[in-house]
Amino acid sequence: MKTFKILPVLIAIGLYSTSCSVSKNIRASLNKTKWIHGAANCKQNKDEAIQVVQLNTNTWILRQNKCINYEAPFMFLFAGEKKALLMDTGATEDSSLFPLYETVAKLLTPTAKAGSRALELIVAHTHAHGDHIAGDIQFKNKPNTKVVGLNVEDVTSVFNIKNWPVENGSIDLGNRLLEIIPIPGHQQASIAVYDTETNILLTGDSFYPGRLYIRDWPAFVVSTQRLLDFATNHKVSYLLGNHIEMTTTPGKDYVTGTTYQPDEHALPLKITELAELNNALKKLGDKPAKETHDSFIIYPK
Repeated sequence: MKTFKILPVLIAIGLYSTSCSVSKNIRASLNKTKWIHGAANCKQNKDEAIQVVQLNTNTWILRQNKCINYEAPFMFLFAGEKKALLMDTGATEDSSLFPLYETVAKLLTPTAKAGSRALELIVAHTHAHGDHIAGDIQFKNKPNTKVVGLNVEDVTSVFNIKNWPVENGSIDLGNRLLEIIPIPGHQQASIAVYDTETNILLTGDSFYPGRLYIRDWPAFVVSTQRLLDFATNHKVSYLLGNHIEMTTTPGKDYVTGTTYQPDEHALPLKITELAELNNALKKLGDKPAKETHDSFIIYPK
């Protein structure tokens, strides 16, 4: 495999000064964003190891190159006035192949402006599967950095969730509040994350354009209803999951393990599609079954 380059990143001047005002306007149209999607021959792939898309002045979406790992997970970085939150760390430990810490550190480097300072970085996870936690090792023992554990107890402690999974928690990054919604079912410690600044709702591997692997069917059914209730009662700009596995052809997915996806479905899904999933689960009742929809596949494990 060839050496990958890192896509140049944008640092907002004065972003990390506690007295600055930041733009809350979303700059990127994620329905039209062209993501790196691997190559037919990965030995000839020249894409960056990590694609960085800046959503607004203090929000970034990162995608791992499929030629490094076919899962090509997405990661999300939010910065407030006192802290930053990185959701998920990708599918590869090796920093020489997948320089996630280096990329995040560059994005969060304080400027020389008077009053600016380094932010505390919290590294958390939408859930505890290997393709979302492998890069944790790059952040451990780094200065001013905390890596959240993978158990429900770790999640409830950091996000102040009093009664898992029926009550939500939150984290304040400094004039930026994110709400945490427990959604077990895909994995025991699965959560959704709602950013009150950009109104994006992260749904992890519980809802994305791909195969929705369900390991605890009753919990997943309840969690999907909880997620839909939240989404319909809040302003949501984008519903964003962790992968793209569907093609632009309705109901057709890419084969597991493919490293080349030239005709990918858009990353964001709609609240109407979340309602479609919820209704389908209700119709299936207590009889788990695989069911293909235009933008996702219900896939009990």
